[in-house]
Amino acid sequence: MRILIATVAALSLVVGFAIALLTGNRLAGGVVLLAGGLWCAFHLLRIVDPWRTAVVGLVYVASFAISHPLGTVIGSWTSVIFVAAVTAAVAYVIVPKAASRN
Repeated sequence: MRILIATVAALSLVVGFAIALLTGNRLAGGVVLLAGGLWCAFHLLRIVDPWRTAVVGLVYVASFAISHPLGTVIGSWTSVIFVAAVTAAVAYVIVPKAASRN
């Protein structure tokens, strides 16, 4: 489960950005971000304590926020890929190995 949560967290950032960019509709990208974040939070709360869930949630939101100014420095796609990787790494580390068997 830890790999799945990390993957969904990262992909929702990337896919949300791609949808917003390709459609020109930022709201559509935001819906993907919200859906991915809520899915991860729901599943995290079932297997870890609320503090770990909050940490992943804060990293997810911070990654989204940081990707915007970072994108002006290193490029938008590079920024999104970077913050998605950081988010995935944090989510993977936060979920203990024992909890991922559930």
